[in-house]
Amino acid sequence: MTDPIADYLTRLRNAIKAQHRVVDVPASNLKKEITKILFEKGYILNFKFIEDGPQGTIKIALKYDPINRVNAIKELQRVSTPGLRRYAGYKNVPRVLNGLGIAILSTSKGVMTDKEARDLKIGGEVLCYVY
Repeated sequence: MTDPIADYLTRLRNAIKAQHRVVDVPASNLKKEITKILFEKGYILNFKFIEDGPQGTIKIALKYDPINRVNAIKELQRVSTPGLRRYAGYKNVPRVLNGLGIAILSTSKGVMTDKEARDLKIGGEVLCYVY
């Protein structure tokens, strides 16, 4: 697999389209950090790290509106790929939907959202947009 983050986002996208409640994703430290950010910002209902074997898995409970069955995540978009890395300085960190969505960045201080990166005045690799 050449792009594990794109695979992670695609598994979430496919589970949302199929209206699954839970999705299992192979774990890595970067995927765990992205999952924590999605949980803190309210895009997923819950998550659990399962240590089975050398890699482990992440069990993610997706968040739906109980009346309309509409998911909290409208779109997941991969920005930086292994073939074309996208970096942004702290002055150029993108705003997603004028602040309604989040951009997830990998910085020297760890994985964080665009707002946190602007507050700390650090840039980094723009991994994905979520809204």
